Amino acid sequence: MIRKIIEIGHPTLREVAKAVPKADIASKEIQRLVEDLIDTMRYANGAGLAATQIAVPLRVCVIEVKKNPRYPYKPDIPLTILINPKITFLTDKLISVYEGCLSVPNLRGQVERCPEIKVEGLDRNGERINFVSKGISAGTFQHEIDHLDGLLFTDLLKGANSLSTLEEFAVHHEEAFKEKVMTIVEQYGS
Repeated sequence: MIRKIIEIGHPTLREVAKAVPKADIASKEIQRLVEDLIDTMRYANGAGLAATQIAVPLRVCVIEVKKNPRYPYKPDIPLTILINPKITFLTDKLISVYEGCLSVPNLRGQVERCPEIKVEGLDRNGERINFVSKGISAGTFQHEIDHLDGLLFTDLLKGANSLSTLEEFAVHHEEAFKEKVMTIVEQYGS
């Protein structure tokens, strides 16, 4: 079922989401939540969606990038369901990237992200997940997990002067950013 995505200003976006007890993961409610997140993310052409974005303050998010029209320069990420995720930074390096958000419509802005992270958590079957994500994809995982901690990309802006509407981003920044993404992909592999 496609759910309403709440937008900046809604208090649930600022809540720190509660962990899902492992025993509850198999419940109809959590499985339905996962399905609704996938359906809603795909319907809205998102690269990911956190439960807090549909006003459910639980530590669940989904990520998928497959020739995404909102982010044509992002490398593909297979559908990943994360329950109670946590991130460990594997380097002190940072990369500057433009991000957007379904909960902050029509805007893009520059944030700094760690380009090498370890992601841990549980999948929709309650099985442990543990993998490394690099480059642009690492930023996508950080963005969604930030939502579960009550953060939006606007909180992490390099500077407010990097904000632009989608239309202005396309005209003035997208081409240069696509070239930067290609360099990041060459360096980190994704």
